[in-house]
Amino acid sequence: EEESSATNGGGDSSQKAAQWSLGSLVDGSKSLLIFVVLSLAWFLGFSSRLFSVLRFESIIHEFDPWFNYRATAQLTEHGFYHFLNWFDDTAWYPLGRIVGGTVYPGLMVTSGLIHHVLNSLNITIHIRDVCVFLAPIFSGLTAIATYLLTTEVWNRGAGLLAACFMAIVPGYISRSVAGSYDNEGIAIFALMCTYWLWVKSVKTGSVFWAVACSLSYFYMVSAWGGYVFIINLIPLHVFFLLIMGRFSNRVYVVYTTFFILGLILSMQIPFVGFQPLRTSEHMAAIGVFLLLQAIAFLTFIRSYLPLAIFKRLFLLLAVGAAAVVFLGVVLLTYLGYVAPWSGRFYSLYDTNYAKIHIPIISSVAEHQPTTWLAFFRDLHVLVIAFPAGVWLCFRKLSDECVFVLIYAVTASYFSGVMVRLILTLTPIVCVMAAIAMSSVLEKQLGSKVLELDSIYTPTSTSDAYNILSEDKIGKASSGKAGRRSKGKGKEAETESTQKEEKEVAAPSEKRQVKRAHFAFRYGVVALVCVFLGMFAVHCTWTTSYMYSGPSVILESSNSDGSRRILDDFREGYYWLRQNTHPQARIMSWWDYGYQIAGFANRTTLVDNNTWNNSHIAMVGKAMSSNESAAYDIMRSLDVDYVLVIFGGQIGYSGDDINKFLWMVRIAEGEHPKEIREPDYFADGQFRVDSGGSKTLLNCLMYKLCY
Repeated sequence: EEESSATNGGGDSSQKAAQWSLGSLVDGSKSLLIFVVLSLAWFLGFSSRLFSVLRFESIIHEFDPWFNYRATAQLTEHGFYHFLNWFDDTAWYPLGRIVGGTVYPGLMVTSGLIHHVLNSLNITIHIRDVCVFLAPIFSGLTAIATYLLTTEVWNRGAGLLAACFMAIVPGYISRSVAGSYDNEGIAIFALMCTYWLWVKSVKTGSVFWAVACSLSYFYMVSAWGGYVFIINLIPLHVFFLLIMGRFSNRVYVVYTTFFILGLILSMQIPFVGFQPLRTSEHMAAIGVFLLLQAIAFLTFIRSYLPLAIFKRLFLLLAVGAAAVVFLGVVLLTYLGYVAPWSGRFYSLYDTNYAKIHIPIISSVAEHQPTTWLAFFRDLHVLVIAFPAGVWLCFRKLSDECVFVLIYAVTASYFSGVMVRLILTLTPIVCVMAAIAMSSVLEKQLGSKVLELDSIYTPTSTSDAYNILSEDKIGKASSGKAGRRSKGKGKEAETESTQKEEKEVAAPSEKRQVKRAHFAFRYGVVALVCVFLGMFAVHCTWTTSYMYSGPSVILESSNSDGSRRILDDFREGYYWLRQNTHPQARIMSWWDYGYQIAGFANRTTLVDNNTWNNSHIAMVGKAMSSNESAAYDIMRSLDVDYVLVIFGGQIGYSGDDINKFLWMVRIAEGEHPKEIREPDYFADGQFRVDSGGSKTLLNCLMYKLCY
């Protein structure tokens, strides 16, 4: 017996060892597969953003990236403290600009740090190349952050799909192609990383993850003004958890840690300063923090009071705390200690507000309402799967699902108001679409089969053999029954025939249902694969032909299909650089300020920062006035040259004549007596031919163009 038990014990231990070895092998294979998929997603995301370099050249795109490049060059050449105290006297002449206190320095610091590390390792690289390829590199990090968030909300399969979607989706590529050196290139990574760490901290209740979330939020604050979306979304999530009766020590610990540490860190950014304590955009976070403290206090004293007294006290304190917070915010706003909502935020709730009160905001193309075409162009088939993912999260409705649902609803609204905010909607669409598609694939390809399959699936090999051989047995038995039934009556023959038909039909019916079931399952899988293939093709085409063209280089096609490159922008800027005095002052519309400073290295009156509306209105007034009045304005501003962009010869629709009415509206806002928009219309129409209004035909802009 002892030998037998020893033998059995040895067998059990060897069996457990084999099971452990098999489990380790499976886990290792899964980890390797996840690593390979994420690596390929990173590589695919990086390579798909290089169309602009391959089709044109390595160059900074658009307008804002040129200022970011100049600021980064100052940082790398002169050091961080010089950058913080840098006064740019070539911008906003004669006012100038204190750069260090008016920018989010995260982008410049990130590029400068990468440049310093590479050169320390004797890898010589120009800072311009770092700036050009920074956004494509961070696209891979964003895909990984999306995988981590989706894994916390759903599972790893959905996370891998979300990472692949995020790597190539046009809604994100539009702001992260090579050369698009803008804040959003790194800010979306910080956004997704902060959300992942927040969900992780809520699930675990760990102070460690809450601190990590605060640090990620600090990086987001240093990179982009869109951090306001985070500091309102996270308190809204906590508020909904309180309404749903899900208050817990986990929520209290992580939000208190995140709010206090994040508040202190965000105030270290010079451009932010005391805004988290003195602006209306941050009051929701403070209000939820105070409400959470009140609920925690009531929860603490609950065990010391009778239930009836506690209910009265709870109602009194809840109503009192809400009233105190609301009246306090109103009073502080009235006294001027808390700034009211800015015009940009008012325009998110009233789409006509900016057009009436702040036309300079409405004049920007990316601030216009979003069309359905833009949604489909930037998201494609993910738009179809997005509602399905929302529905699945509603069914689960865990704490993390509540968060992504709030994110989905708020981002959907804001992206509809302003086309630029599709960028914030894109990550949650990738997450929800991945949840929906992974659920479909798991349902159709997973180990758990549907009821029809379980009904007609054989339970063993012998059963399968019996089902397959049932047809032959039925035929043989029917033959014997036919021979025995000879000479008998008609009724016995009919019964035998019916029994024979049932025996033959049952296996055939089972096989047909089973085949139909498998055909349906794999048909659904094939349809999903077709959608994914269409999505990949659409992303490649959109990235290559719509989002990879630098604004300073125009491309057209000749009659034979060959490419024609129009380099007029850079030629004009370089003409200014080579043929004007280094101290020459250039007057142009604010769109071209950053590019003039970057290419031509000349002083400008206004640029894309648009912080001084009255100064921009003065330039608009000069462009809208007749030559005599415009000459007096330009002499008062010490202007040496005037730069206008005219595209009428080649049909370029982005020229200054196309933007002219915005110059008139902005000038009218500051100088309503001299400039009136109706004066530039003829019979209610804005015409630039001989039938145009007399005021238009005699203004400086029209004279310089035509």
